[in-house]
Amino acid sequence: MFKSIKTGVVAALLIGTALYAQAQKKVTEGALTYGMEYALTDDQQPMAAFLPKETVVKFKNELSTIKMEQGPAMITIIMNGVAKDGLLLLDIPIAQKQFAVKMGKADFDKRKEGSPKFLDFKPTGEKQMIGAFNAEKYTYKDDKGAAYELWTTSDLELPAGHKEDDFTDIKGTPVKYTVFQNGVKTTMTLKSYKEEKVPEMSLTPPSGYELKTMEDLKAMQGGGQ
Repeated sequence: MFKSIKTGVVAALLIGTALYAQAQKKVTEGALTYGMEYALTDDQQPMAAFLPKETVVKFKNELSTIKMEQGPAMITIIMNGVAKDGLLLLDIPIAQKQFAVKMGKADFDKRKEGSPKFLDFKPTGEKQMIGAFNAEKYTYKDDKGAAYELWTTSDLELPAGHKEDDFTDIKGTPVKYTVFQNGVKTTMTLKSYKEEKVPEMSLTPPSGYELKTMEDLKAMQGGGQ
C-alpha cells in the first residue's frame, strides 16, 4: 500500500519546500494560489503524474500549510518559515493508519543538495502584470552558467518566514521565479491572494498519530506494506 503513495509523499515535500513564497498590502493570513511548471529530467519523469499544476498555500503569521491527496492518502505539510521546521501528516483512512513525521532545518536544507547556487541578481526596469500583481523583472544566473528571470511585486507583503532563501536580498515579493527543490527545476507563479481567516496551526503531532521518521516511512514503502 505504501508503495502507491511513495512518490506522492516526495511530490508533497517538493511542493511544500518550494512554497516559501515572497509576497504594498501587508497581510498576516490568507490563501495563496500558485501555478507550477516543471522541467523534469528523464529520471524524474515517473513523478510527473503526481505533481500538480496548481496548489494552494494557506498561511497564518510564520506558519503555512498545504494539503495533497495521493491515492488513498491525504498528505498535509505544516511549516514554520522562520524556525525552518515542520510537520508532515499522513492519513490513510482505508488502512486506519495515521502517521506524523517531524521535520527540522536539516530536512529543509537537504532539498538544496546538489542544486545550483543562484547569484548576480539584477533589476531590469521592465514591468508588466503577473497575474493580479504589478511586477518588475530581475535577471539572475546560477553557478553553472544558466540564466533565469524573476518578477517581483510591491503590491503584497507577507509575514516573516515566507521567503525562499535564494531571494532574501530581493526587494518586494517574487511572484514568478525558478528554483530547484530536491533536484527538480520548478517555476512558480503566484496567481492570486485571497484574504481569509485561517485556523490555528501547530507543529505538535495530533492525538492518535503514530510518530515516525522519514526513514521509517521509506522503509515501509520499500517493504510494500
